[in-house]
Amino acid sequence: MKVIIIDHARERIQERGATEEEVRETLSKGKELKAAGKRTVKEMVFPFNARWQGRFYPRKKLRVIYAEQGDDLVVITVYTYFGKWEESE
Repeated sequence: MKVIIIDHARERIQERGATEEEVRETLSKGKELKAAGKRTVKEMVFPFNARWQGRFYPRKKLRVIYAEQGDDLVVITVYTYFGKWEESE
């Protein structure tokens, strides 16, 4: 299965403090959530222990919205949240 990251998603990854490696890991190991239509959502919490926009955060949560096209996963967009979640959440 090939992962295709569209330009819009690449821009969101960069501006929201994520990495393509984290997106790929979220797709392979993340928790699946319900989504509207033909899109699927997976979410995963990562250790962060760094500053983002002037504040320290212990964790980073990625939410990856994607669609399946044949055997490929097409990443539509990525949301990033910073906070204190447990890694298993």
